[in-house]
Amino acid sequence: MTMSSKASKEELVSWEGWQQHRDPDAGNDLVERYLPLVDYVIQRFMINLPKTVDKDDVRSLAYEGLLDAFDKFDIERGLKFETYASWRIKGAIIDGLRHSDWLPRSVRDKVKKIEQAYALLEQQNNQSVTDAEVSMYLGITVKELNKTVSEAALSAMISIDEAVNDDSESTGKHQLIQSGKEGSPEHHLSEQLIKEALMRAIERLPEKERIVIALSYYEELKLTEIAEVLGVSVSRISQLHSKAILRLQAAVLSVNEAY
Repeated sequence: MTMSSKASKEELVSWEGWQQHRDPDAGNDLVERYLPLVDYVIQRFMINLPKTVDKDDVRSLAYEGLLDAFDKFDIERGLKFETYASWRIKGAIIDGLRHSDWLPRSVRDKVKKIEQAYALLEQQNNQSVTDAEVSMYLGITVKELNKTVSEAALSAMISIDEAVNDDSESTGKHQLIQSGKEGSPEHHLSEQLIKEALMRAIERLPEKERIVIALSYYEELKLTEIAEVLGVSVSRISQLHSKAILRLQAAVLSVNEAY
């Protein structure tokens, strides 16, 4: 059995009891051990969600994600369970919110058009474009652009369980995660192109958006903490974060279309 070296003997026994025998006591022990992870993911998610989203609903979806992670985690792959479970929990929350239609279809369509506009304009100009340029291209006001981005903060996230079309089957993004040396040359080339595109896109981000991305993903600060650092509101940080993610997704979109 391959598992993180930090796992205790008791935890290893629980994993064995659950995966080999579906022992309820072992399952309960694992759930108790990883409930703090659920609370951590929920806390970070709620910051970005509209006030209309009920926290109890999010918690229920998160628990479903944790239980799904227990069922599908493959110890032999050598991944840390905390990492895998975080992906599954986030995916369950996002998928659940999508299925509940919390975001109107019209807003989703607007977000898609904004993302495509960023991809086209930044590819043409080879530099970051302004809100005014994107708004002019789409024939909307800057106020309308910002309103759409704020309403659709969560839509910038991608669920790892969203179906990925494959030549042989439809699978979830989490199953494409590789444990190290696996992967075809085409996969590695695509991955390298995407990394390079993201690096260039991050370098081109407007200063405030670049700072938010750096503090969020490199320093792992919460949006509330970033708001305190920059001296602005949490809603403003959420807006900057969403715009930055749309720009980065546009960079990935350009690579996928060209590859």
